[in-house]
Amino acid sequence: MSQKLIGKVAVITGGTTGIGLATARRFIDEGATVIVTGRNPETLAMARSELGGRAEVIASDAADAADIAALFGHVKATHGGLDVLFLNAGVAEFAPLAEATVESFDRMWSVNVRGPWLALQAAAPVLRSGASVVLNTSVVHTIGMPGSTAYAATKAALRSLVRTSAAELSGRGIRVNAVSPGPIDTPIYSKMGMSTEEVQGFATGVLSKVPMARFGRPDEIANVATFLASDESSYVLGVEIAVDGGMTQI
Repeated sequence: MSQKLIGKVAVITGGTTGIGLATARRFIDEGATVIVTGRNPETLAMARSELGGRAEVIASDAADAADIAALFGHVKATHGGLDVLFLNAGVAEFAPLAEATVESFDRMWSVNVRGPWLALQAAAPVLRSGASVVLNTSVVHTIGMPGSTAYAATKAALRSLVRTSAAELSGRGIRVNAVSPGPIDTPIYSKMGMSTEEVQGFATGVLSKVPMARFGRPDEIANVATFLASDESSYVLGVEIAVDGGMTQI
């Protein structure tokens, strides 16, 4: 690796599985001091085992204001500041509009929007000049996918948050951008509240719309997150980079 992040302190929310874990591995390989968060004891333990002490793994609920404040207080006290923040934690629950529940909507809004907003607010005083913030959005908010009304709305809100926070923080030399995954082979599909058959049908329908005719890999998102986190993207501000096999481009 080229050590693009050497000397930098990075926090990855939702960093114990999937895209977050792949990005943690990549950031470590690039020389960063990495802190990852999660709330599931099982995946926290697995991440600690897999990362082998190369990263600090912290139990922290990405939707809980007290946990968020404590996380960035810890970063400030332990490392003095923060150079990279990857707001990756999120939940996805799909259902037709007529069947979607208020509880599901509120759950996704809490984790996918309120959590990142609180994290940006808490992290702002800790972020060093020249820091990079990356949010994980989704191509779903651009394509009108049936069954995604609530989920897509949260991701559209995140896209707006990228623009407004970029405008507010750019004066301090802090860049805010987004990576927008298409269908990626991660554990999130097993958490969408659908049966195995429904998930398989959903996946088949999605793949029919991907010109590259495959699901992406978590490390392919990690590659773009690393670019946005590094000084190689020093003139990139407020953008959303789609990593979707051409799904929204062709």
